[in-house]
Amino acid sequence: MDKKTVSRDGTPLAYERFGDGPAVVLVGGAMCTGATLAPLAAALSDRLGAVTYDRRGRGGSGDTAPFAVAREVEDIAALIEASGGSAALFGISSGGALVLEAAASGLPLTKVAVYETPFAVHEGGGKERQEYTQRLTELLDQERHGEAVELFMALAGTPPEMVAGARRSPAWAGMEAIAPTLAYDDAAMGDGLVPRARLASITAPVLSIAGGASPAWMREATEAVAAAVPDGTYRTLDGQTHMVDPGALAPLLKEFFGSAG
Repeated sequence: MDKKTVSRDGTPLAYERFGDGPAVVLVGGAMCTGATLAPLAAALSDRLGAVTYDRRGRGGSGDTAPFAVAREVEDIAALIEASGGSAALFGISSGGALVLEAAASGLPLTKVAVYETPFAVHEGGGKERQEYTQRLTELLDQERHGEAVELFMALAGTPPEMVAGARRSPAWAGMEAIAPTLAYDDAAMGDGLVPRARLASITAPVLSIAGGASPAWMREATEAVAAAVPDGTYRTLDGQTHMVDPGALAPLLKEFFGSAG
């Protein structure tokens, strides 16, 4: 990250811009830094000015207590201002929930795209989110960061053997270091259900994308997001899962962000 800007509450934000085209800010999900979305930014850079950044509490960015989702919306506002005053937004996974909240907050956005924001469509999913929130809060309050990461990985459906492998990997220390930000993503997800009333206030066009090989509930939630906004479109990417290939996603985003509207 070679650039810095400052959010409204004084938090420094590290970011990088790929390309000179119209600005689109890329927002990562839980356990992601700006580097996670760098391959996608590079794939977009021939048509767009793709901005990646470290969300607060991660990588080269700072953090300021107390946390609120509104502070992360202000972070996005600062990046939009640094990008020329108007931009498109893309968010992946729980980063999509933050992007949708930013759009509902009235930021100066041209278009919005999200990939598999993991909302639940049915009440049972909301109950699971409530239980996760309670346990996550307990673990973070006790500074049991490794267990918090394991809890998140289990929620994401990671098999136990892969969790065990991650614990043995060199990357584990970095994952533990940003574990407190799991609470930030959890807050962005709200009660875990599709926030239909909030989404109805979004005026920008929204493209909601799911992987064709993802679980049915994920595709259902993604379609529900598109249906809840006034100007929403639902698309699937054949053969893709939640771990989407940047090379498969980039053409769709370039088509959407590059068209008039």
